Amino acid sequence: MAAFFPSASLRQSDIEGKLGACVVAHFPPHNKKATPIWQSGFSVKSMCSSGVSKSRKKQVWIWTQKKEVMTAAVERGWHTFIFQSDCRELASQWTSMALLSPLFVEDGGLFDGGHIIVATLFEVSSPKQLKNLQLLSDKADNVVVDLLDWQVIPAENIVAAIQGTQKTVFAISKTPSEAQLFFEALEHGLGGVVLKTEEVDAIFQLKEYLDKRNNQGSLLELTKATVTNIQMVGMGDRVCVDLCSLMRPGEGILVGCFARGLFLIHSECLESNYISSRPFRVNAGPVHAYVVVPGEKTSYLSELKAGGEVVVVDQNGMQRTAIVGRVKIETRPLILIEVNDDDQISYTMILQNAETVALVGAGHQNQAIPVTSLKLGDEVLLSVQGGARHTGIQINEFIVEK
Repeated sequence: MAAFFPSASLRQSDIEGKLGACVVAHFPPHNKKATPIWQSGFSVKSMCSSGVSKSRKKQVWIWTQKKEVMTAAVERGWHTFIFQSDCRELASQWTSMALLSPLFVEDGGLFDGGHIIVATLFEVSSPKQLKNLQLLSDKADNVVVDLLDWQVIPAENIVAAIQGTQKTVFAISKTPSEAQLFFEALEHGLGGVVLKTEEVDAIFQLKEYLDKRNNQGSLLELTKATVTNIQMVGMGDRVCVDLCSLMRPGEGILVGCFARGLFLIHSECLESNYISSRPFRVNAGPVHAYVVVPGEKTSYLSELKAGGEVVVVDQNGMQRTAIVGRVKIETRPLILIEVNDDDQISYTMILQNAETVALVGAGHQNQAIPVTSLKLGDEVLLSVQGGARHTGIQINEFIVEK
């Protein structure tokens, strides 16, 4: 059995300099029959390049000395906290207030209250040291990697280095954006992160990000609706949304003139007689229209900009999140489309009158119906929403849209 590498331990002087000294106090012994909170996690769903939804158990541990940060984390379901070895008094105080699983930094690892090792600490300051991750002692099922503020090692290198290992690998992250990189690197990401922060807002941001990502791969109910009216309405400003991801046949984004019903607008991934395919683009609709964004919210198409996010949906209702790379607003001829669902409720959409603009049909798989070929009686897909929106959030109030 391999011994701990020298780089696997945190320097005691560095820890004391950053966290300060704490009073040593007795901590209750470990209950071997109970399931430690640090073994629990949450599922993060993601879409791999093949389009298959994957669900993996991820974990978040918190490293802080600020009570407000602890409270915010516990309220959001995170209960594992890391303490310097002589901070047992603080750990004892916090466990008297909330359900926590404290871990203590000692001898190159993280130990629970019964001095049972939970994770190995592994400092990395060069790419060569990453190779040693596979050789770590089997005493712990978890490895916490500290990059020592060295920015040359990408998150992808760490993920690649742990391929095949049975251990759960964490990375210490000082910001939510760093944590996001570790969760997403090479599609699979790490098994968890240790968020080391004294900022309450960092807890809020990371939880918001994870909630958004957790919607990926979930199914959205789509409704069939029958086209009842088609008419030209003149010129207007329409929005093209170019994404940083490629879309497949049957995929698009949800857009609607009314909050109560959003149409699934197909991407330009299909070949056309007039123009090459652009699988990153959706010719989405007029500037006033709603578009679905992560967090079960909507934005106006005119509000989208580079760096923002939208929800991509396929014909089966499978969702994923995509980043907006560019938004183009141009004046073009528009066409109005009205549909009725099975309850004879009417919904309206306005789109550019062009062959490259299509709705996702309710017929055969991956069906796209160009608006130039649309006819009365055709069936298209839409998402039926609540009746009203306020700043993009669905609310319950009386509203008339027509």
